[in-house]
Amino acid sequence: MAIDAATVRKVAHLARIKTPEDRLEPLAQELNGILAWIEQLDEVDIQGVEPMTSNVSQPLRLRDDVVTDGNRVADVLSNAPSAAEGFYVVPKVVE
Repeated sequence: MAIDAATVRKVAHLARIKTPEDRLEPLAQELNGILAWIEQLDEVDIQGVEPMTSNVSQPLRLRDDVVTDGNRVADVLSNAPSAAEGFYVVPKVVE
């Protein structure tokens, strides 16, 4: 897939990015280089390779899934501009 200056102009317009006309062709060449690199990655054989999130194998630290109320109502409501009876008070928005 080749990208030309017209495609770059269209994408820049859709993305609301102001791009000078003299930069369209160099941007098209850069994008074509990126796409060529991605196509090169498609050629890599990944059969049998497990997905990973890091290059260092670390087991995830798990904790018990316990539901609590947090017992921090006063701390949470201390940041509210207005609170009453343990709830945020907000202006009415629906008539």
